[in-house]
Amino acid sequence: MSTAPTGRPNRLFRNLNAKVASIPMILTAVVIFVGGTAWTVVYSFTNSRLLPRLNFVGLEQYERLWAAPRWQIAVENLLIYGILSLIFSLVIGFVLAALLDQKIRFENTFRSILLYPFALSFIVTGLVWQWILNPDFGVQNVVRSLGWESFVFDPLYNPSLVIYGILIAGLWQGTGLIMCLMLAGLRGIDEDIWKAARVDGIPMWKTYLFIVIPMMRPVFVTTLVILASGIVRVYDLVVAQTSGGPGISSEVPAKYVYDYMFLAQNLGQGFAASSMMLLTVIVIVVPWAYLEFGGRRRA
Repeated sequence: MSTAPTGRPNRLFRNLNAKVASIPMILTAVVIFVGGTAWTVVYSFTNSRLLPRLNFVGLEQYERLWAAPRWQIAVENLLIYGILSLIFSLVIGFVLAALLDQKIRFENTFRSILLYPFALSFIVTGLVWQWILNPDFGVQNVVRSLGWESFVFDPLYNPSLVIYGILIAGLWQGTGLIMCLMLAGLRGIDEDIWKAARVDGIPMWKTYLFIVIPMMRPVFVTTLVILASGIVRVYDLVVAQTSGGPGISSEVPAKYVYDYMFLAQNLGQGFAASSMMLLTVIVIVVPWAYLEFGGRRRA
């Protein structure tokens, strides 16, 4: 075995077994993920229809994409769903975690109940909330049966409110996971910090706002990345609840990609839309990687 000038084994041969074992994963990442991504981006500049073909048309597919009203609605819906989902998931998840962190009785039971929706698939969640929000036998019907005949609550059938109905289902399913992540972060806070805050007479809400939350920055950054990557890929929930309706009022980018690639048989347009989704993911992941790894390197 070759050695370095200091007499130590060459760094190339350190942890050799682990490096050999990681070869299949590396090949999978390079060939399937990186290769498939590059292939998609290249063919987004072609006029491929039913089958991919290297007939380049420049930025024509992207111009058609951003001129399409359906894509514009999909992007608008994604922004509304994404911003509100980030805000409410973080706030609700943190509040629930703070309540559970008070060492309440039956904590394990409450934690399991709150986390249970996350164990369901988006299809199941979408169908359940489609029934709950159905005006004929859901919340509206129940309230009207109690005497409020004028009560109206049918977000899935109102084009201007449908994305908020989908948001309710998404929050119901995902908030439990955020609660668990926040609870893990709270449990990592040194107990002496709480004691010092109580001794100094600092109100609990100020302790959370000015001391605890800044200390949980890595947890919040990781949670934001998890939420944002899920928001960009939202598809199952929309299909299960509305199938993009009424009309195209609940369209989202992932459904747009699927419809154009597999139903409209317009691969070039589908590749262009998926490339825009990839760009969104890059915008999310690169700052996270810089904050997580660049900051550590500087430290």
